Amino acid sequence: MSASLKGRSVVVTGGSKGIGKGIACVFAQAGAKVAILARHEDQAKAAATEIGHGAIGLAADVTNGASLEKAFAAIGVIDVLCANAGIFPQAKLEEMSEAQWDETSDTNLKGTFLSVQKALPYLKKSDQGRVVLTSSITGPITGFPGWTHYGASKAGQLGFMRTACIELAKYGITINAVLPGNIMTEGFLGNGTDYVANMAKSVPLKRLGTVEDIGHAALYFASKEAGYVTGQTIVVDGGQVVPESIDALL
Repeated sequence: MSASLKGRSVVVTGGSKGIGKGIACVFAQAGAKVAILARHEDQAKAAATEIGHGAIGLAADVTNGASLEKAFAAIGVIDVLCANAGIFPQAKLEEMSEAQWDETSDTNLKGTFLSVQKALPYLKKSDQGRVVLTSSITGPITGFPGWTHYGASKAGQLGFMRTACIELAKYGITINAVLPGNIMTEGFLGNGTDYVANMAKSVPLKRLGTVEDIGHAALYFASKEAGYVTGQTIVVDGGQVVPESIDALL
Protein backbone atom coordinates (compact mmCIF):
# COMPACT_ATOMS: atom_id res chain seq x y z
CA MET A 1 0.00 0.00 0.00
CA SER A 2 2.68 2.50 0.98
CA ALA A 3 4.44 1.89 -2.35
CA SER A 4 1.66 3.79 -4.12
CA LEU A 5 2.54 6.91 -2.10
CA LYS A 6 6.22 6.95 -2.99
CA GLY A 7 7.13 10.24 -4.62
CA ARG A 8 3.64 11.69 -4.12
CA SER A 9 3.30 15.27 -2.92
CA VAL A 10 1.46 15.32 0.41
CA VAL A 11 0.38 18.41 2.35
CA VAL A 12 -0.46 18.14 6.05
CA THR A 13 -2.10 21.16 7.66
CA GLY A 14 -1.47 21.57 11.37
CA GLY A 15 1.47 19.24 10.91
CA SER A 16 3.97 20.70 13.36
CA LYS A 17 2.77 18.68 16.36
CA GLY A 18 0.35 16.06 17.62
CA ILE A 19 -1.67 13.99 15.18
CA GLY A 20 -0.62 16.12 12.22
CA LYS A 21 3.04 15.48 12.90
CA GLY A 22 2.32 11.76 13.23
CA ILE A 23 0.53 11.76 9.88
CA ALA A 24 3.40 13.64 8.25
CA CYS A 25 5.92 11.19 9.68
CA VAL A 26 4.06 8.12 8.40
CA PHE A 27 3.76 9.58 4.89
CA ALA A 28 7.42 10.63 4.86
CA GLN A 29 8.50 7.14 5.88
CA ALA A 30 6.38 5.78 3.01
CA GLY A 31 8.47 7.82 0.58
CA ALA A 32 6.09 10.73 0.01
CA LYS A 33 7.25 14.30 -0.46
CA VAL A 34 5.73 15.91 2.62
CA ALA A 35 4.97 19.58 3.18
CA ILE A 36 4.01 20.56 6.73
CA LEU A 37 1.86 23.66 7.16
CA ALA A 38 1.49 25.46 10.47
CA ARG A 39 0.71 28.99 11.59
CA HIS A 40 4.28 29.47 12.81
CA GLU A 41 6.94 28.88 10.18
CA ASP A 42 9.66 28.09 12.71
CA GLN A 43 7.56 25.29 14.20
CA ALA A 44 6.71 23.89 10.77
CA LYS A 45 10.37 23.88 9.74
CA ALA A 46 11.46 22.32 13.05
CA ALA A 47 8.97 19.48 12.63
CA ALA A 48 10.07 18.93 9.03
CA THR A 49 13.71 18.76 10.11
CA GLU A 50 12.85 16.25 12.83
CA ILE A 51 10.86 14.07 10.43
CA GLY A 52 13.50 14.18 7.72
CA HIS A 53 13.05 12.30 4.43
CA GLY A 54 13.06 15.63 2.59
CA ALA A 55 10.02 17.05 4.39
CA ILE A 56 9.57 20.82 4.24
CA GLY A 57 7.79 23.28 6.51
CA LEU A 58 5.83 26.38 5.53
CA ALA A 59 3.68 28.95 7.30
CA ALA A 60 -0.05 29.01 6.56
CA ASP A 61 -3.21 29.95 8.41
CA VAL A 62 -6.11 27.66 7.44
CA THR A 63 -8.63 30.35 8.33
CA ASN A 64 -7.17 32.62 5.65
CA GLY A 65 -7.63 31.68 2.01
CA ALA A 66 -4.87 33.96 0.73
CA SER A 67 -2.41 32.43 3.19
CA LEU A 68 -3.24 28.93 1.92
CA GLU A 69 -3.01 30.01 -1.71
CA LYS A 70 0.50 31.35 -1.11
CA ALA A 71 1.65 28.16 0.59
CA PHE A 72 0.12 25.86 -2.03
CA ALA A 73 1.69 27.90 -4.84
CA ALA A 74 5.09 27.50 -3.19
CA ILE A 75 4.58 23.72 -3.03
CA GLY A 76 3.44 23.58 -6.66
CA VAL A 77 2.19 19.99 -6.83
CA ILE A 78 -0.36 18.41 -4.50
CA ASP A 79 -1.50 14.80 -4.78
CA VAL A 80 -2.78 14.39 -1.23
CA LEU A 81 -4.24 16.95 1.17
CA CYS A 82 -4.44 15.93 4.81
CA ALA A 83 -6.72 18.60 6.29
CA ASN A 84 -5.74 18.08 9.89
CA ALA A 85 -5.45 21.52 11.47
CA GLY A 86 -7.73 21.90 14.47
CA ILE A 87 -8.06 23.29 17.97
CA PHE A 88 -9.92 22.00 21.03
CA PRO A 89 -10.14 24.65 23.76
CA GLN A 90 -12.42 23.57 26.59
CA ALA A 91 -15.34 25.79 27.54
CA LYS A 92 -18.66 24.80 29.10
CA LEU A 93 -21.75 25.78 27.15
CA GLU A 94 -23.07 28.19 29.81
CA GLU A 95 -19.76 30.06 29.95
CA MET A 96 -18.59 29.90 26.33
CA SER A 97 -18.08 33.22 24.57
CA GLU A 98 -18.99 33.92 20.98
CA ALA A 99 -15.31 34.43 20.28
CA GLN A 100 -14.47 30.95 21.57
CA TRP A 101 -17.17 29.40 19.41
CA ASP A 102 -16.07 31.36 16.33
CA GLU A 103 -12.38 30.55 16.79
CA THR A 104 -13.05 26.82 16.98
CA SER A 105 -15.49 26.83 14.08
CA ASP A 106 -13.20 28.98 11.94
CA THR A 107 -10.19 26.73 12.46
CA ASN A 108 -11.82 23.32 12.40
CA LEU A 109 -14.66 23.74 9.92
CA LYS A 110 -13.99 26.83 7.83
CA GLY A 111 -10.34 25.77 7.78
CA THR A 112 -11.33 22.43 6.27
CA PHE A 113 -13.43 24.12 3.59
CA LEU A 114 -10.70 26.61 2.66
CA SER A 115 -7.94 23.98 2.64
CA VAL A 116 -9.88 21.77 0.25
CA GLN A 117 -11.06 24.62 -1.94
CA LYS A 118 -7.60 26.18 -2.36
CA ALA A 119 -5.93 22.80 -2.94
CA LEU A 120 -8.49 21.75 -5.56
CA PRO A 121 -6.73 23.27 -8.62
CA TYR A 122 -3.66 21.18 -7.76
CA LEU A 123 -5.55 18.01 -6.84
CA LYS A 124 -7.39 18.12 -10.18
CA LYS A 125 -4.05 17.78 -11.97
CA SER A 126 -3.15 14.63 -10.06
CA ASP A 127 -3.97 11.13 -11.24
CA GLN A 128 -4.33 10.10 -7.60
CA GLY A 129 -6.02 13.08 -5.96
CA ARG A 130 -6.88 12.44 -2.33
CA VAL A 131 -8.29 14.44 0.57
CA VAL A 132 -8.12 13.04 4.09
CA LEU A 133 -9.86 14.90 6.91
CA THR A 134 -9.00 14.54 10.58
CA SER A 135 -12.35 14.56 12.34
CA SER A 136 -12.98 12.95 15.77
CA ILE A 137 -15.23 10.53 17.61
CA THR A 138 -16.31 13.60 19.63
CA GLY A 139 -19.23 15.15 17.78
CA PRO A 140 -19.99 12.54 15.13
CA ILE A 141 -20.36 9.70 17.69
CA THR A 142 -19.74 10.82 21.27
CA GLY A 143 -19.93 13.94 23.41
CA PHE A 144 -17.80 15.36 26.20
CA PRO A 145 -18.48 18.30 28.55
CA GLY A 146 -16.71 21.45 27.47
CA TRP A 147 -16.56 20.54 23.80
CA THR A 148 -19.88 21.58 22.28
CA HIS A 149 -18.06 23.89 19.86
CA TYR A 150 -15.44 21.25 19.03
CA GLY A 151 -18.01 18.48 18.62
CA ALA A 152 -20.14 20.63 16.33
CA SER A 153 -17.16 21.45 14.14
CA LYS A 154 -16.06 17.82 13.88
CA ALA A 155 -19.57 16.62 13.01
CA GLY A 156 -19.75 19.46 10.50
CA GLN A 157 -16.64 18.17 8.76
CA LEU A 158 -18.48 14.95 7.93
CA GLY A 159 -21.46 16.84 6.51
CA PHE A 160 -19.02 18.79 4.35
CA MET A 161 -17.29 15.58 3.27
CA ARG A 162 -20.41 13.76 2.13
CA THR A 163 -21.39 16.45 -0.35
CA ALA A 164 -17.80 17.25 -1.32
CA CYS A 165 -17.25 13.60 -2.29
CA ILE A 166 -20.01 13.92 -4.88
CA GLU A 167 -18.64 17.18 -6.28
CA LEU A 168 -15.03 15.94 -6.39
CA ALA A 169 -15.83 12.55 -7.90
CA LYS A 170 -15.94 13.92 -11.44
CA TYR A 171 -12.26 14.79 -11.08
CA GLY A 172 -11.34 11.36 -9.73
CA ILE A 173 -10.60 12.89 -6.32
CA THR A 174 -11.64 11.01 -3.20
CA ILE A 175 -12.33 12.52 0.21
CA ASN A 176 -12.58 10.54 3.44
CA ALA A 177 -12.17 11.12 7.16
CA VAL A 178 -10.33 9.53 10.05
CA LEU A 179 -12.09 9.75 13.44
CA PRO A 180 -9.48 9.47 16.20
CA GLY A 181 -10.36 8.46 19.73
CA ASN A 182 -8.04 9.31 22.61
CA ILE A 183 -4.59 9.72 21.13
CA MET A 184 -1.39 10.42 23.02
CA THR A 185 -0.60 13.94 21.86
CA GLU A 186 1.03 16.75 23.77
CA GLY A 187 -2.38 18.28 24.45
CA PHE A 188 -3.95 15.06 25.66
CA LEU A 189 -1.07 14.14 27.95
CA GLY A 190 -1.29 17.64 29.41
CA ASN A 191 -4.53 16.61 31.14
CA GLY A 192 -2.51 14.74 33.76
CA THR A 193 -1.63 11.15 34.56
CA ASP A 194 -4.90 10.38 36.38
CA TYR A 195 -6.99 11.54 33.43
CA VAL A 196 -4.86 9.59 30.97
CA ALA A 197 -5.06 6.41 33.08
CA ASN A 198 -8.83 6.67 33.46
CA MET A 199 -9.35 7.17 29.75
CA ALA A 200 -7.22 4.11 28.96
CA LYS A 201 -9.53 2.04 31.18
CA SER A 202 -12.47 2.91 28.91
CA VAL A 203 -10.75 1.45 25.85
CA PRO A 204 -11.24 -2.28 25.15
CA LEU A 205 -7.63 -2.56 23.95
CA LYS A 206 -6.59 -1.06 27.31
CA ARG A 207 -4.28 1.50 25.78
CA LEU A 208 -4.43 4.89 24.18
CA GLY A 209 -3.70 5.40 20.52
CA THR A 210 -0.55 6.82 19.02
CA VAL A 211 -0.29 9.54 16.40
CA GLU A 212 1.14 6.90 14.07
CA ASP A 213 -2.10 4.90 14.41
CA ILE A 214 -3.91 7.83 12.83
CA GLY A 215 -1.18 8.27 10.25
CA HIS A 216 -1.55 4.70 9.01
CA ALA A 217 -5.32 5.13 8.60
CA ALA A 218 -4.72 8.32 6.61
CA LEU A 219 -2.13 6.51 4.52
CA TYR A 220 -4.72 3.92 3.51
CA PHE A 221 -7.23 6.55 2.40
CA ALA A 222 -4.49 8.26 0.35
CA SER A 223 -3.29 5.09 -1.31
CA LYS A 224 -3.96 3.84 -4.82
CA GLU A 225 -5.60 0.80 -3.25
CA ALA A 226 -8.31 3.02 -1.71
CA GLY A 227 -9.21 4.58 -5.05
CA TYR A 228 -12.81 3.28 -4.89
CA VAL A 229 -13.41 4.56 -1.34
CA THR A 230 -14.87 8.03 -0.94
CA GLY A 231 -17.20 9.83 1.44
CA GLN A 232 -16.36 7.33 4.17
CA THR A 233 -15.04 7.37 7.73
CA ILE A 234 -12.83 5.09 9.76
CA VAL A 235 -12.84 5.17 13.56
CA VAL A 236 -9.43 4.67 15.16
CA ASP A 237 -10.15 4.44 18.89
CA GLY A 238 -9.20 0.99 20.17
CA GLY A 239 -12.90 0.10 20.32
CA GLN A 240 -13.77 2.89 22.76
CA VAL A 241 -17.18 3.68 21.26
CA VAL A 242 -18.35 0.04 21.25
CA PRO A 243 -19.13 -0.86 24.92
CA GLU A 244 -22.56 0.15 26.28
CA SER A 245 -20.91 1.01 29.61
CA ILE A 246 -17.70 0.58 31.56
CA ASP A 247 -19.25 -2.57 33.05
CA ALA A 248 -18.80 -4.29 29.69
CA LEU A 249 -15.04 -4.04 30.16
CA LEU A 250 -14.88 -5.53 33.64
